[in-house]
Amino acid sequence: MAIYCNQTGYLPHSRKTAVMTEGGHYQIMRVPDSGEMDRMADGEAGTAGGTSAQPVMEGEARDLGVDEASGDHVYAADFSDIKKAGVYYVRNDSGAVSHRFRIGEDVYRELQRDMTKALYYQRCGCELEKAYAGVYTHPCCHMGDAVLWEDRSVVKEVKGGWHDAGDYGRYISPAAVAVAHLLYAYDLFPDSFKESLTIPESGNGMPDVLNECRYELEWMLKMQDEEGGAYHKLTSERHADFIMPQEDLAQFYLFPVSSMATADYAASMALASRVYRKFDEAFADRLSDAAHRAYGWLEKHPEYVGFKNPESCNTGEYDDTCDLDERLWAAAEMLVTTGEKKYQERLDALLEENLTKTDFGWTDVSGFAALAILTDASHKASADSAENLRRAVIAEADRLVAVSQKSGYGVAMEPEDYVWGSNMVVLNRGMLLVLAALLTGQNEIYEQTALAQMNYLLGTNAVDYSYVTGHGEHAYMHPHNRPTECDGIELPMPGWVSGGPFKTPCDEVGMKQIPAGTPPMKCYVDHAACYSLNEITIYWNTPAVFVTAYFNQK
Repeated sequence: MAIYCNQTGYLPHSRKTAVMTEGGHYQIMRVPDSGEMDRMADGEAGTAGGTSAQPVMEGEARDLGVDEASGDHVYAADFSDIKKAGVYYVRNDSGAVSHRFRIGEDVYRELQRDMTKALYYQRCGCELEKAYAGVYTHPCCHMGDAVLWEDRSVVKEVKGGWHDAGDYGRYISPAAVAVAHLLYAYDLFPDSFKESLTIPESGNGMPDVLNECRYELEWMLKMQDEEGGAYHKLTSERHADFIMPQEDLAQFYLFPVSSMATADYAASMALASRVYRKFDEAFADRLSDAAHRAYGWLEKHPEYVGFKNPESCNTGEYDDTCDLDERLWAAAEMLVTTGEKKYQERLDALLEENLTKTDFGWTDVSGFAALAILTDASHKASADSAENLRRAVIAEADRLVAVSQKSGYGVAMEPEDYVWGSNMVVLNRGMLLVLAALLTGQNEIYEQTALAQMNYLLGTNAVDYSYVTGHGEHAYMHPHNRPTECDGIELPMPGWVSGGPFKTPCDEVGMKQIPAGTPPMKCYVDHAACYSLNEITIYWNTPAVFVTAYFNQK
């Protein structure tokens, strides 16, 4: 018998449900805070129960049937009526108890901060100092120049940026997506980003989320060639062993330009130029120039220019078989930035293609086009374009609500959706539901379904893990991340989102420990060697920041 809950907590006016694997009677127990415990110790509260938790609600669990993705027969313990701030847990008559959780208006504030600050720990090309990194310090890393893979006589200085994931590579398409998640989060929910992240730039008059994004953007500006194209990636030939970043002295290479990377680059640079303009005109001009040059490259290369790893290279490929979604995003951002007719014409043509228009991952970025057009207060796009995108967003949001309601755990995932990085899928769908809420006047069903995705991420799942380090009584501890594994510190850096369950794990430990036929939601192992289950990436954190920022500004 198990009881699963959001181990971080619940907003007071949200739907609150724990998932039980056994039916029957349940109680919601409130843990006295320190002041109450002091009064009890002084005898003011009498002796009944001493300083132990007290029941504040009880009920009969609702039978939800068998959850397909987990194989569990599950029951719901609903405690939505509890709105008083405090610490609670759930117990049933069999003696099972859930992890503790909080109810409060601020339950996601520290979470959002940690998930954003985690990007600082990925900084490349600079020392992580104790004043900002605490115990997670290391000297400067990857300070050497890079050479072009196809012409080793060409040398370029491309230091900086964020390590993409558990390895030390840096890749343009993931960078563009991660930056876009954060820039839109700030642009739409600025009140959620007033707190300092305690990074070197803190206090300079710019919100720290923009300071952190700028560190990535300054590196991205170096990744453009003379013709305006964006190099696909900057990595060594082979992944480094499990060593600290400053110990990785391998030669880094600039790999060839791709149309996918260049379109993502144009889109993210155009977006960034708008966001930074009120803070730094000169920087915004540099970003705008880079966006125009990249889009010019796309116009000169209307054909798909793909990328495949050379035979001797095993670093991340980030390959894609279609660049139309990237070109759609680029056209949308350039239209919102400039208002020029040619971008509207290109947008209209691309809207006729068979694209989802609702996804925010690195493979399918078409949802960013909807985000750009539908949140543009100046309405530069035509009414027909906007309506096309709005219909797509609402239709997909309605589908996700139905999927969530069918799931015993409230997650908007079918069994086949548990792919490598399934938590990215969960969080991108949370973003889509937030966008639907914005478009419909904060429609409650979209908001509550978005929160259900956070509940899943933070512990309401069939393996009882909070998939964010440092958040929850049973948060995962062993991300596939070289610095975390090699720094000699027991606790991982807080705020890292795990990739999560993968229905067909392909790393050695995962394949060995997870029996064939295991339900998709249970295909997870908290082990540093499980790169297909438990790696971290910049773009798995950033959609979670977007979703929490929406609720933190309310």
